[in-house]
Amino acid sequence: MSTLTTAPVAPLLDRLFAEAARITPSSIPGVADMMARGDHTHLMRSKTEYRRFYSALKDMPLAVSREAGTLLYMLARGSNARTVVEFGTSFGLSTLHLAAALRDNGGGRLITTEFEPSKVARARANLTEGGLIDLVEIREGDALHTLAADLPQTIDLLLLDGAKALYPEILDLVESRLRPGAFILADNADHSPDYLTRVRDPANGYLSLPFGEDVELSIKLG
Repeated sequence: MSTLTTAPVAPLLDRLFAEAARITPSSIPGVADMMARGDHTHLMRSKTEYRRFYSALKDMPLAVSREAGTLLYMLARGSNARTVVEFGTSFGLSTLHLAAALRDNGGGRLITTEFEPSKVARARANLTEGGLIDLVEIREGDALHTLAADLPQTIDLLLLDGAKALYPEILDLVESRLRPGAFILADNADHSPDYLTRVRDPANGYLSLPFGEDVELSIKLG
């Protein structure tokens, strides 16, 4: 049996994805105006103002798609991952997929990081409801600090789904720990052109391709 497709995780994900579909930027005060002015494009690519942008979105799930979530489970499960790092917890939908794979692999450690305290609380509650909190370490704070120390010796899978402008910097922090064959999934990577240039050049030690509409899937070469 798959933890992902059975209770309590499956009905929990159904509910969370349904809730996420109902929450739009126009339903959050201030966010609609920001997007109408076009400020969000600049802020998403800023390495200095990302905190302001994502703080404004603290009530939005910013969830991966169902397809990306299933892909994460498949990658972690198929590679027998035991150590996973996630940049950008939000409400924990992607975290649930990854932790479910760890459970079905026999256990492991998932380190995820989120700077917004209210999102940390919601993610912790969702992971507890899903029976997976024991596999997950949620680090609260800016990932440039929370992922700068105390990482596993080897990392089997990395998910990048936080501030897009920081994808290269987060990769810098964990790159030396990525094992040969480790997968990296970057959501909405088109907002991080520097990251795409890096992973799409085999000379930098990666093989990479766009997957679906908004995902870049890469593998660390030996």
